Amino acid sequence: MLNRYPLWKNLLILFVVVLGLLYSAPNLYPDDEAILINNENLEMSEADVAQVETALEAAQIDFFGVEFDANSIQVRLNGVENQFRAKTAIEESLTDDYIVALNLAPTTPGWMQAIGAGKMNLGLDLQGGVHFLMEVDMDAAIERRMADNLSNVRSILREQRIRTRGINLVDNMHLEVRFANAQDRSSARSELLDNFPDLQFQNREANDLYILDMRLTQDIVLQIQRDTLQANRTTLLNRVDALGVAEPTVQQQGSNRIVVELPGVQDPAQAIRILQRIATLEFHLEAELGAPRSSYENYQTPDGLLVDVDNDVILQGDRISSVRSTLDQNGMPQVQINLDAQGGNQINRVTRENVGRNMDILLIETKSRTINSLDEDGNEVEEVEFYEEKRLISHATIRTALPRTFVITGLTAREANDLSLLISSGSLAAPMTIVEQSVIGPSMGRENLEAGFRGVQIASALVVLFMFAYYRLFGLAANAALIMNILLIFSVMSLIGATLTLPGIVGIV
Repeated sequence: MLNRYPLWKNLLILFVVVLGLLYSAPNLYPDDEAILINNENLEMSEADVAQVETALEAAQIDFFGVEFDANSIQVRLNGVENQFRAKTAIEESLTDDYIVALNLAPTTPGWMQAIGAGKMNLGLDLQGGVHFLMEVDMDAAIERRMADNLSNVRSILREQRIRTRGINLVDNMHLEVRFANAQDRSSARSELLDNFPDLQFQNREANDLYILDMRLTQDIVLQIQRDTLQANRTTLLNRVDALGVAEPTVQQQGSNRIVVELPGVQDPAQAIRILQRIATLEFHLEAELGAPRSSYENYQTPDGLLVDVDNDVILQGDRISSVRSTLDQNGMPQVQINLDAQGGNQINRVTRENVGRNMDILLIETKSRTINSLDEDGNEVEEVEFYEEKRLISHATIRTALPRTFVITGLTAREANDLSLLISSGSLAAPMTIVEQSVIGPSMGRENLEAGFRGVQIASALVVLFMFAYYRLFGLAANAALIMNILLIFSVMSLIGATLTLPGIVGIV
């Protein structure tokens, strides 16, 4: 016999071949065009399903396979044209609270999914998706740092009972504190030097006042810019990962820009929501009685109580080092927040000085909405507008000085999970604007994919013909090994969730 290998080796080879065929097979099942509907604030219901079906029937759009759970509704359709028509019809029938996004629904049989067999992830060039070039507002980052410094200077001088004649920001890099005499200025300078090592201090006199100038150095400004860019990149990456976008690209470009590529996301507006729906917290004290109206804003507690919240921020979300949703000893949901060292010192100092006062926590979300406007030619176009939404989530009396780790209670399980997800995915260290966006449609991605696999087929056919013509019987054996090698590559990539791109196809060829 030509086969001199033991039986177990032959069985092992057969097992690997069958396994390779099994785990590469899901790639033969094309995705269905679909529409995904969800609501940021409410759970989906059968009434929502009925409303969606009615809208599609009224628009005479064929659909099949309506699936829904508490979080979303998915409608499968035939063809890209029907997909876009369905999106328009559903958006017109629902309110602005609903998010209607283009989607691709897998058709892999359930028994394959049950054993972990799935399709390979496809890159932006093969699957389609969106590309963004985002610019970080560095001036806002520096302004935020100085505003934080201003608030801390006020707190420290108040704690040390050092009188001032005013504290204000001269510009984004310059803070000045005015005193009535040199002794107060000297005492303040000694106290502030240790707390603000990143600022330069300089004394001067003007208009019978003793002034202490505090400025950011150029080296510190550059460091703030580097840290801000890295923090925003990490935030965007965490946010995209948390929402399950496969193999996103989030990378720095230049000194103030970030490139974001999201394969499989076909709707730019939805992609912008993914990137911009970032939340952070701000900690404030309740305004004192008789405070000037310009020094506070009105917010409503979850219980409907109207609260006057002081404008001064005592702590911002960038001081949060970690956050997680947990249960207290009574099994009630809560969010545990851990602050960094500086944030812990700030919250401890402020709460120690204000025992008995109320402290308010604001949840701030950056969201987007689509508005209609007129272009230069008078044509109506859709634009994406960004806005901040602030919500009071906690209003409690300070009973004692808070440590670095504390909890927010009074939330439902869903609110606790959502709050934990939003904050843990990060707060933007500075605002960002989209300066460039492009969409690779699913049809173009499909064309690239078909062209790539056509290249694989042609190259494989040429290799097979050459090997058979030159080596005859041994060439057939080599060809079989080559084909199995390609199948095993696809099966392993599918199994580990690797991403296939156009250059990857070239590498396989």
